Amino acid sequence: MKNVNKLPETTPILADSRRSFLRVASVAAVTGGLLTACSTADMQVQPSGARAAAPGDVVTLPGGDIGILNYAYVLEQLEARFYEMVVANFYEGITQMERQLLTDLRNHEVIHREFFKAALGGAAVPQLTFDFSGINFRQRTDVLTAAKVFEDTGVGAYNGAGKYLQSADFLTLAGKIVSVEARHSSIIREMQYMNQTAFAGEDIVDPNGLHLAFEPSAVLPKVQPFIRETIDARNLLTRAA
Repeated sequence: MKNVNKLPETTPILADSRRSFLRVASVAAVTGGLLTACSTADMQVQPSGARAAAPGDVVTLPGGDIGILNYAYVLEQLEARFYEMVVANFYEGITQMERQLLTDLRNHEVIHREFFKAALGGAAVPQLTFDFSGINFRQRTDVLTAAKVFEDTGVGAYNGAGKYLQSADFLTLAGKIVSVEARHSSIIREMQYMNQTAFAGEDIVDPNGLHLAFEPSAVLPKVQPFIRETIDARNLLTRAA
């Protein structure tokens, strides 16, 4: 298998991504200062973000805002790794436009992942390992079906967890990221169901015109099958799904 961790260094897209990352890294530095001001009760991260997790580990999310940010970091790790795999193994018959769109999505998700990693610093959960063995990356249907699950779930997860954030700064940052994730969800749905209304289908937008919001207790069962470590979210504030 190709080394999908090593991204190409010469494309204009990646060059632009590096510039984008430098911008978000500056924000991360500011956010890091905010994290330092959080209570010590929020800093109970197990295991330490200093090392990578291993299959079978239990990764316990802390409580408070740090827990919510780590929850988002888990989801961004999943999405970034998925699109890294997609771009490293483009499916058969892919068009040039689809290559561009999926590469853009990969770049966005990598930026999101690195943003949370930089912002959380030593309070971050470890780098996770993933199991995408059930996805045939050479098949367009498999890739788009998985992408729709990840994007729809991601948007609903941000919507569902945002209300638990205490910091207005964190809520603003989450709102900016979820607006991008919603665009991802729309374009994946358009690729899958072209020229229909699925981009804002009734299964994701309620009668009030609002995207659905999912509690962590509803999100984690959907993504856990793709994560080799067990994500323990017992410390997160939550309501019944």
